[in-house]
Amino acid sequence: MILTISPMTGSNPDTAVTRRVALLVVDGVSMLDVAAPSEVFAESRHASRNYEFVVCSPDGKNVTTSSGLPLYADCNAHDEGPLDTVIIAGGRSLPNRTLAPEHISAARHLASRARRVASVCTGVFVLGAAGLLDGRKATTHWHHTQRLQELYPRAEVIHDSELVCDGDLITSAGEGAGIALTLHLLKEDQGERVHSIVARDLVVYQPRSSQAADRTSVPRNPLVRKLTEDIVADPSAQYTLTDLASRAAVSPRHLCRLFQEELQTTPAKFVEQVRFDTARSLLDRGESVTDTAYMSGFGSMETLRRAFITRLGVSPRAYQHRFKTA
Repeated sequence: MILTISPMTGSNPDTAVTRRVALLVVDGVSMLDVAAPSEVFAESRHASRNYEFVVCSPDGKNVTTSSGLPLYADCNAHDEGPLDTVIIAGGRSLPNRTLAPEHISAARHLASRARRVASVCTGVFVLGAAGLLDGRKATTHWHHTQRLQELYPRAEVIHDSELVCDGDLITSAGEGAGIALTLHLLKEDQGERVHSIVARDLVVYQPRSSQAADRTSVPRNPLVRKLTEDIVADPSAQYTLTDLASRAAVSPRHLCRLFQEELQTTPAKFVEQVRFDTARSLLDRGESVTDTAYMSGFGSMETLRRAFITRLGVSPRAYQHRFKTA
């Protein structure tokens, strides 16, 4: 199932790069773990054509999914060269069975050749067996988080998150989280606009980024945590870098460093994202565009309009009409 999406003519340098993504599967793999990433990357061809998606098995042979359906494997995992991304698919039996040595070695081989590593649901148990979770944050289906922690005590298991991002390691919880995981990878590569276009075309109702941040990366630093809570509670207030630094009693430079360490973003971008998410929520519940602009903190209809055009490719009114109709 090789999915090749060639670069678009005239695309920018980032979108001109073809990224090879390998999905590792074995007998008993969940079909949802395979379908979600493949469909998202396939859908991305309409907005950004730069992925080559291949399905690998440890020996290059075809596998049988947990539902009994046969699944074609494109290649032997051990034959793969440089990769942009490797995704380890899960299966319902993985947490309670002894993993085959070739499964573990295939995961190690692919991870050693990839820029980033991700897992869908119980695929994280393969990463743990391969020694790739030591000292890292990770998650899986809530039913298996305790077992994951018991098996791999050197990992920090997050028990109530859909996605957990720890640098170049991204893990997800639940078979259905495969879509959220792949959309996150797409957003990392192509930005908010492409991510939103693909999510919208797949009829995926996107979780609010600020809420997602609350679930996946709650700031441990009390200063950052307090500031983010204040921003989410009242996005319409004034939040310049100077104002925020003054509230935290630190220098602006130090505050930027804290936000980068805790949330991998800047204070200004965090404020902008919270305001955008708030605006979407207000529009979703039927507020007018004018009221939404001021209640969310954008201050004017034009500023709100520019934010929606930049992020979603549609105006606030068009967004409201489209999702109200949906």
